[in-house]
Amino acid sequence: MQSFSQLGLNRAIQKVLKTNGIGQPTPIQEKAIPLILKGQDVIAQAQTGTGKTLAFILPILERLNPEPTHPQALIIAPTRELALQITTEVKRMIADREDIHVLAAYGGQDVERQVKKLKGKVHIVIGTPGRLIDHLDRGTLKLSNLSYLVLDEADQMLHIGFLSEVEEIISRTPTKRQTLLFSATMPGQVQDLARRYMKKPEQIHVRGTNVTLDEVKQYIVETTDRAKQETLCKFIDLYRPFLAIIFCRTKRRASKLNEALKALGYETDELHGDLSQSKREQVMERFRQAKIQLLVATDVAARGLDVEGVTHVFNYDIPHDTESYIHRIGRTGRAGGTGIAMTFVTSRDTFYLKQIEKGIKSPIKRKSLEEVMPSNQKEESTKSQSPQSKGVVRHKKARTKSGQTEGKRRRDSGSQSKRSGGGRRGGSAESDRRNPTQGRSSGRSRRSGTSRRRGPR
Repeated sequence: MQSFSQLGLNRAIQKVLKTNGIGQPTPIQEKAIPLILKGQDVIAQAQTGTGKTLAFILPILERLNPEPTHPQALIIAPTRELALQITTEVKRMIADREDIHVLAAYGGQDVERQVKKLKGKVHIVIGTPGRLIDHLDRGTLKLSNLSYLVLDEADQMLHIGFLSEVEEIISRTPTKRQTLLFSATMPGQVQDLARRYMKKPEQIHVRGTNVTLDEVKQYIVETTDRAKQETLCKFIDLYRPFLAIIFCRTKRRASKLNEALKALGYETDELHGDLSQSKREQVMERFRQAKIQLLVATDVAARGLDVEGVTHVFNYDIPHDTESYIHRIGRTGRAGGTGIAMTFVTSRDTFYLKQIEKGIKSPIKRKSLEEVMPSNQKEESTKSQSPQSKGVVRHKKARTKSGQTEGKRRRDSGSQSKRSGGGRRGGSAESDRRNPTQGRSSGRSRRSGTSRRRGPR
């Protein structure tokens, strides 16, 4: 493996990398950086969590000229979260430099503040397609002197429906630009985009860290839509994840499931497109700091979500294509760690499951609740089926060592009102009218919120 020095990066960048604890380049960085420094267009296929962001940031910083006032690099991301993540990474790399200026341009933020900053010196612009088009139409963003164009997570950009916006932005850039395209998968649309707008691109495909197969244990759990929430809760109670992301198909389902889990006492919040940008950032900050353990999210909202310590991903609703599946489970098993991804499948999901298995070229293990649960919990789980047993879940009336009841201890800590609040208490997240009895039972058994016990089992 080569060092960053051998890749052609200057000592100042090497020092920043060392300060941030980055000693050796990842495979994608080792392959991409020399090509980008040579001025070649690059198509890089790599999963999230492989270090692809630094693979394009570092060579751009190496060649950037801080003297001109116009934007020299434009990085387009499919979501606000990914744009913010990239911006954070760039700022981390230029923390000691006052001569390089960066702007994040995305919706949900005060556009006038962005306009004001664009009137000054900005070298790198990172943004989402919609807001970038807005600035181009206003005349506040000019790309006539652009040197570098980066399309990050190109497959998701087109999957969401940003093809026309991306093409419009590209049309406003000079033909002599250097174009870098990064994508986890290479569907036809992405390949066609590359053919039309890139010049003899070098293609890189990093296989060494196959997040889909190597670093994430994948399971299919067969259930019904009515029993899905109860099944999810059982897995949360058994595994007690440090941090987990629960994916739902729609914003409405994500919101309803989050409400139901809160009513059952879990530390949870939701992330979807109906939230304001400030609320989304607040939720993400709480999740990063592990103040909540469960994040109920939609696909679009979670694009580019990079949080250290995510041990589990639950596909409450199965994704409808391989790309979404790969991106979802890629939220765990990162930075050399391992993760668990569980996909709940009903009889109506057979077609999508077959498509996903075909796409990843591997069958996914079918497991029952008993087979998947940790071995050291099987005996305890068996006991929990008895009405007299308290099971693995701490019940509200369970005594602590000090003799206090769990409920009293929570009231003393000031959190009881939050955790015993109103709202729905179970059943299917989308229809608790069909099974209200099940919901009440779930509420009684789980209101203590075992997910407060952090750490993967």
